[in-house]
Amino acid sequence: MQRIMIIGFSGCGKSTLAQKLGKILGIEPTHMDALHWLPGWVESDKEHKIKLLKPVLEKESWIIEGSYRRILWHERIESADTIIFLDYNRFLCLWRVIKRRIMFNGKTRPDMGKDCKERLDPEFLRWVIYDGRKKRGKFYSELEKIKEVYPDKKIYIFRRNRDAEKLLTETEGIEQI
Repeated sequence: MQRIMIIGFSGCGKSTLAQKLGKILGIEPTHMDALHWLPGWVESDKEHKIKLLKPVLEKESWIIEGSYRRILWHERIESADTIIFLDYNRFLCLWRVIKRRIMFNGKTRPDMGKDCKERLDPEFLRWVIYDGRKKRGKFYSELEKIKEVYPDKKIYIFRRNRDAEKLLTETEGIEQI
C-alpha cells in the first residue's frame, strides 16, 4: 500500500482511518475537507482544490481521504493502488458526527480547514442520514468498473468498524522499507 484512497460517507471514520494508516505506513494523510474549506467555513473553488491536490498525486506514496468526486476523482482512482470504501450504517455515522461535535466543541478538527470550528446544523444532519447516501449504488457500480479496468488494485469495502481494524492490524505486521 503506497497510494491509498479512502472514500465513504460523512461520519464513517475516513479521517481516523487515514490517520491510523498514515502512522503505520509513515505517510502524512491529505484530507479533502481541509482542501475544500477555507477559514470560517468558506468553500474553496475547484481550481484551488486541484492546485493543492495535484502535487500530492505526484508523490510516490500518499493517503487521500474524502470523496469529492469532482476533484481529480479519476486521477486519484488511476494513481491509487488501494481503494477503501467505508460503507457504515447511517446511524453509526450520525452517532460519530454528534460525538465529534461534542469532542471538538468550539475547536477546529485536525483534518478540517483552518478556523472551521466544529458545528452541527440540520442541513448537515440530513446529509449524514439521507442526502449524502443517495449515490451509494453509484459507489458500488464504480468500484466494480474499477476492478474490471484495474484488476491489480486492492479494493476494500468495509461495512463494520472491525473490518477496518483488521486491516490496520494486518498492515502493522507488514515490514516497511
